[in-house]
Amino acid sequence: MRKKSDLPSKLCVTCGLPFSWRKKWEKDWESVKYCSERCSRSRVPVSAKSL
Repeated sequence: MRKKSDLPSKLCVTCGLPFSWRKKWEKDWESVKYCSERCSRSRVPVSAKSL
């Protein structure tokens, strides 16, 4: 068994907090951008960021 500190991590695009790899993201880890469904739903549209 691996320690959680040994797993890869990323920063959430919405909230900026770090999150670690999860088994459910095993096949598409490269495309994961958000730490949770809540952050995914509350993301800011690209057009609003450029203002």
